[in-house]
Amino acid sequence: MIHFILNPNAGTNSLQKRERIVKTLQAIPHSKIWQTERMNHASELTLNAISEGATKIIAIGGDGTMNEVASALLYTSVPLGIIPMGSGNGLARHLGIPLEFNKALQRALKGTSIIIDSGKWNDRSFFCTAGIGFDAFVAEHFAKRAKRGFLNYLYSSLVSLGKYRAIHINKIGPVFSLTVANANQFGNNAFISPESDLQDGFLEIIQIKPGSLWSIANLGISLFRKKLPFHPLVRISAVKALQIQVNEGIPFHLDGESFTLDKRTIDISILPESLVVVK
Repeated sequence: MIHFILNPNAGTNSLQKRERIVKTLQAIPHSKIWQTERMNHASELTLNAISEGATKIIAIGGDGTMNEVASALLYTSVPLGIIPMGSGNGLARHLGIPLEFNKALQRALKGTSIIIDSGKWNDRSFFCTAGIGFDAFVAEHFAKRAKRGFLNYLYSSLVSLGKYRAIHINKIGPVFSLTVANANQFGNNAFISPESDLQDGFLEIIQIKPGSLWSIANLGISLFRKKLPFHPLVRISAVKALQIQVNEGIPFHLDGESFTLDKRTIDISILPESLVVVK
């Protein structure tokens, strides 16, 4: 049986559109629909679906929903189907999954299953990107806003740019941001690591040095043109594992979701061939 896990609050869809989505899913034979009600609920529902013998689990929501479902599916043989409905949809975009609902549904139902790598950030998993610094600062601001969507994320970015101060990483020094990439983008075709491969057994570490306001603005242009690796403030390296130390209490993000560090040491590692996804 196919199990759908739907985040009804994802993205900017209207109540009427969400109702149409549920009606469409209800018409699919041999399927079951679960709807999330709170943070981490998608992981709980995924475990319930596995216990009921799900043959495929299709997540409907943004990268945060995908993260919760995928985290519960690690090292299982149950494929993850993705119907993107979030603000960024980074993992779906990397995989070439359509953003239009009906096309994404058909891909999730009939697409090809592949095995991809995952990332580990201390005791949490991520599948697209994770990081500290400016990107995490923006994610924290965005999480506090009631509205979703790209324009609101852009607003959070511009507001954050005026308030943000570089962070210090032990033995590295001050950085504007440090991102760990499994996929090639944050979402919305913002390519933080254009050459990242979900199946190569490596994570890319994107270290961006502090710079002038003009050079930082130019970073944004490079991000959308797939030119970030050539920017003079950027250094990218491929790793299987990395340990860094920073101050506690600063924000970090996993697949765009905001969290707060509760320890100084961050252990980052690759989890090769750990998740089955449909593309």
